Amino acid sequence: MEFAVGCVGDEHDASSSRKGKKSYHRHTVQQIQHLEAFFKECPHPDENQRRQLSRELSLETKQIKFWFQNKRTQTKAQNERADNTVLRAENERIQCENLAIREALKNVICPSCGGPPFGEEERQRSLQKLQLENAQLKEEHEKVSNLLAKYIGKPISQIESLAAAQGLTVDLDLGGSSLNQGIGGPGLDLDLTSGGGFASNRAFPYHFRAIPDMEKTLMAETAASAMEELVKLLRIDDPLWVQSPVDGRCTIHRDSYEKIFPRSNHFKTSSARMESSKDSGMVIMNAMQLVDMFMDTSKWLDLFPTLITDSKTIQVLEPGMLGNKNGALLLMYEQMHILSPLVAQREYYILRHCQQIEPGVWVIANVSYDCSINESVSPLRSWKLPSGCMIQEISNGCSKVTWVEHVEVDDKTQTHRLYRDLVCSSIAYGAERWIVTLQKMCERIACSLAESSPPCEFGVITLPEGRKSIMKLSHRMVKNFCAILSMSGKMDFPQLSEVNNSGVRVSVRNNTEPGQPIGTIVSAATSLWLPLPPQNVFDFFKDGKTRVQWDVLSNGNPVHEIAHISIGTHPGNCITIIRPFIPTENNILMLQESCIDSLGSMVIYAPIDIPALNVAISGEDSSTIPILPSGFIVSNDGRTTDHDAAITGSSASTSSNTNGRSGGSLLTVAFQILVSSPSSSKQLNMESVATVNTLISSTVQKIKVALNCSTLD
Repeated sequence: MEFAVGCVGDEHDASSSRKGKKSYHRHTVQQIQHLEAFFKECPHPDENQRRQLSRELSLETKQIKFWFQNKRTQTKAQNERADNTVLRAENERIQCENLAIREALKNVICPSCGGPPFGEEERQRSLQKLQLENAQLKEEHEKVSNLLAKYIGKPISQIESLAAAQGLTVDLDLGGSSLNQGIGGPGLDLDLTSGGGFASNRAFPYHFRAIPDMEKTLMAETAASAMEELVKLLRIDDPLWVQSPVDGRCTIHRDSYEKIFPRSNHFKTSSARMESSKDSGMVIMNAMQLVDMFMDTSKWLDLFPTLITDSKTIQVLEPGMLGNKNGALLLMYEQMHILSPLVAQREYYILRHCQQIEPGVWVIANVSYDCSINESVSPLRSWKLPSGCMIQEISNGCSKVTWVEHVEVDDKTQTHRLYRDLVCSSIAYGAERWIVTLQKMCERIACSLAESSPPCEFGVITLPEGRKSIMKLSHRMVKNFCAILSMSGKMDFPQLSEVNNSGVRVSVRNNTEPGQPIGTIVSAATSLWLPLPPQNVFDFFKDGKTRVQWDVLSNGNPVHEIAHISIGTHPGNCITIIRPFIPTENNILMLQESCIDSLGSMVIYAPIDIPALNVAISGEDSSTIPILPSGFIVSNDGRTTDHDAAITGSSASTSSNTNGRSGGSLLTVAFQILVSSPSSSKQLNMESVATVNTLISSTVQKIKVALNCSTLD
């Protein structure tokens, strides 16, 4: 490139024009080389750089500016030509490959038989077959539409129009016995059962819409952040955790925590509070089995029946590595409820993330995720901050489990004053309860897998298969009993509601599910405070000799234990079969399970006829045997005083400690009765409600008399 630089040769005379012309060309080449070198380093010089070049090359600043503009335009054009050449060559290569594939498809053969490809005739037959199947599916769709219109009262076209208007899909699973969400994707979950279950009435938002990829990315980031925080909470003691000098329990040091993990509170009300706890223990189950059970919601529900009343996997975001679940990520719904209908249930939508951080060490993190897309659904009153557990593989098939529970809740006003101390002290839903429940259930599982019965066991159960079947039946009995304690749709009878009693709460449901008697079932429960240590109350209910003092089914007659199955190291953890000595009703036996740990105990029982029990004893499937449990749940009252110094139950001390009591037990009594046949008669239901109310009230009075607490208000 040459410049018309007039100033270069102005001072030369005509006689030296040839020499000046040669100098002009030589000088221009040097200028261009200098500019080219500068362009490689800085294609966009500023004003100061252009002046510098002007002085160095004896050129005007406008000439420098225009040269760089022209050079940039020229370079851009060259690059575009080069790109076009590459793209043209790539296009030609793809066209050649396309032609080659078309030619290969003409000569393709069947991989199974080596024959020629389908011809036009075969394709027409396949098309006709698909059209026939499509017509059959349309016919089935019409049948389901009519069924939905019958139960819902609206034609399916209106439901589909409503769903389309809200961006929803209606997924009808035609292959099953119920109209539920299909496997293929999100859909509208239509529960057409008649109220036999105990699940929450809360809608699951993600049954109604697909999760976009951007939100999945956000979920993964949230879970990863929760995992990082949980690992620190598990491994760092000081300054994050402080130990109570009263009971030795660990709680988070709030100031230190907020410095390391700053965040705003989820609830803005003055009644909201934080609950935090940390505990660890040894369990007799290997780590990989625990991880598998924790990441499977059905197994998780079976593992913690006294804590979890409902659990569902909304979507598997990441399945994790095969064999160790490393990297697995689930979006789950979880409902927790324990102890009494006076304790508000807790519901969470959580992300559960599993990660193997070391060989033989897994961490499972839980953190709440906001799924509120429907404003008509009441907001959740509990929010799970990064919580979970670390599972360490130990020799001999055992594991060490360290648990952290950290939540923000706003349920104080929903919790009865009897249980407020227990709940607000992080005992009711704290880490210690998770650990002791896990230890107890792992002992139970180990007993069920034992090939031979312990020497202390006796009775009519002789086959290992029968022993396992009875244990499954008893476990289902416990799950059903714990499920009724939420008392959905309850009615209150406050006539017993005094200082130390909550009154009777009754609910009525119509059951059509197998495993429970068919018909209208009336459930009633009451909770009260007793001035006795929990161990004494448990021993009273566990002792067969004192059963006649409270059990109306024994009708004042003694009972006889005919079978005993141990389900733990503590002698109080067992399953028994009891025969009441009632001459006129000798065809009825009693299945009972009792268990106790450091935080409480329970005794749950259900009448069962001999033919049905023989089915289980013989080792056959017991899942369809109808069973209707009742029972008792005992816990400490959540106060920090020593239970050994508690009131012994004398009437004098009882009356003096009615208002300022310390050290006692909280007892929940729950009964169920079956109305003889399914009926919608309101009069029949109210008669049954009155009957069960009288039954539970009289039983409470009998218990108080037997425990020398009859003067308790």
